[in-house]
Amino acid sequence: MVKTQPINIKTRGNCDVVDISSQVRCALAESRLTDGVVTLFNVGSTAGITTVEYEPGLVNHDLAAAFEKLAPQSAAYQHEQTWHDDNGHAHVRASLLGPSLAVPFVRGELTLGTWQQIVLIDFDTRPRSRNIICQIIGE
Repeated sequence: MVKTQPINIKTRGNCDVVDISSQVRCALAESRLTDGVVTLFNVGSTAGITTVEYEPGLVNHDLAAAFEKLAPQSAAYQHEQTWHDDNGHAHVRASLLGPSLAVPFVRGELTLGTWQQIVLIDFDTRPRSRNIICQIIGE
């Protein structure tokens, strides 16, 4: 069986890391499925989804610092020349992270580690309303 549910969240942009684990758990509980996989997909090209240990050092500093080294905001991006905007780095960062994540579940529980949370990272230069498609496949 397949159950699909949107998860809508507001973000602040600029490498905002948002823990969406509770929303995913709620969607799984509402599905009444016990074993299978949850697939999460961010609709848009300036944010990505992954798992982290959601702690202040990583969330408030380390991730942003790492992405700044990989795709600096101040670098020249052809995307910005094409569209006359300021978020070329956001597109590159989101492409590196990826828009989706698959998490197995067993006996109605996500198989996340003790310190592992599901997060959306918004790389855009402004606050956004984000839509994540949560598709649950199982029995």
